Amino acid sequence: MFSQYRSIPSQAKLLIALTFIPGFALGLIYTDLSYFLTTVRGLSITFTGTVITVMGLTVVFTSIPFGILADRYGRKRFVIVGNLLASITLASFALTSSPLLLILAAVVEGTTESAFAAAGTALLAEKAGDAHRTTAFSLSSFLSNIAWGLSGFAIPMVLVFQSFGLTNVQAHVTLYLILSASSVAITPFLFKITESRTYSRTIREFIPRKSGRVMAKYATTAVLIAAGAGLFVPLMTLWFSLAFNVPDTVSGPILGISGFLIALFTLWAPNLARKFGLARSIVLTQGLSLAFMVAVPLAPTFALAGGIYVVRTFTMNVAGPLGSSLIMGLVSEDERGAASGINAAVSRFPNSISTVIGSDMMRGGMLAQPFYIASFLYGVSIGLFWLFFRGAMTPEEVEQSM
Repeated sequence: MFSQYRSIPSQAKLLIALTFIPGFALGLIYTDLSYFLTTVRGLSITFTGTVITVMGLTVVFTSIPFGILADRYGRKRFVIVGNLLASITLASFALTSSPLLLILAAVVEGTTESAFAAAGTALLAEKAGDAHRTTAFSLSSFLSNIAWGLSGFAIPMVLVFQSFGLTNVQAHVTLYLILSASSVAITPFLFKITESRTYSRTIREFIPRKSGRVMAKYATTAVLIAAGAGLFVPLMTLWFSLAFNVPDTVSGPILGISGFLIALFTLWAPNLARKFGLARSIVLTQGLSLAFMVAVPLAPTFALAGGIYVVRTFTMNVAGPLGSSLIMGLVSEDERGAASGINAAVSRFPNSISTVIGSDMMRGGMLAQPFYIASFLYGVSIGLFWLFFRGAMTPEEVEQSM
């Protein structure tokens, strides 16, 4: 299983490795921010939901322009800028409790995500090539989920900092700032990534035309998944606190375990794709996750709920690199940045709106409903995905079938 990863081109491997620290920072934001702003900083649940919504809306409004511009002016520079903005975001969330500044930080965070989504996916597809694209995305997903998992396990470090006399607030701030500085430190290495193609800068080519139908179909399914995920995924440390009265230092590692399992199973994803095909593999793994999603709010204890949530998370997200590889294989090579940007935009808009709805439900004591509504939306999405893509084949799948 591991031998297939040795043949990934070196530039693709370097790019994958350098996204580890930014992934760690992003994982901390989505694992701990809802708890940090409410329980540690004392802000309202509704405002925290608004901050997360602003992040998503910023992604919505900037992903498509960034994707088109990255296709035309170069993808590497957008990855570099995105990394720098990620470090600024984490520091900003740590250092202020001002609502206005937090909203501004959320805008910066959304810009970070869109820069990475628009340029990073397309750049990795370019550096890996068709023959190694699925394995490259699987390796990238492996490292990003390891980073996400470590971010959950990093949260208990606040207890270590507190043992040296820091307050709870100071300990959280210290953790955030350490990760922020680490993200800045990798920036010089990103300049070692080269770009092999010449980018066109004519105005008439700014609008992607060749891959419109594929983008529209994929975006339709992504919208439904995003709407369901927003109801609970960014709010899980908060949900565990409300449901079982456990702090983020306890629930964070549980979420971290899910990241590790996603990472482990994504290494197996290329084998799954070769056996069943990309589209069928995505449907199989996402469909399996639905049963566990419904079961999470039914669990009577934190341990059981956490365990079920871990299984739900890795069965759902093992399809992530397969989906990225599928869309990058089906769209025109010179429109990959635009495709990534469009997918990020249409995914994050419903996600942002539904996060506010999910936080309001939780504030009102409706802790099960977000999972049930999400399960319905996921089911519809999976059905449509199969309808749209059951016969779709990427260039390497076509070659293998000959």
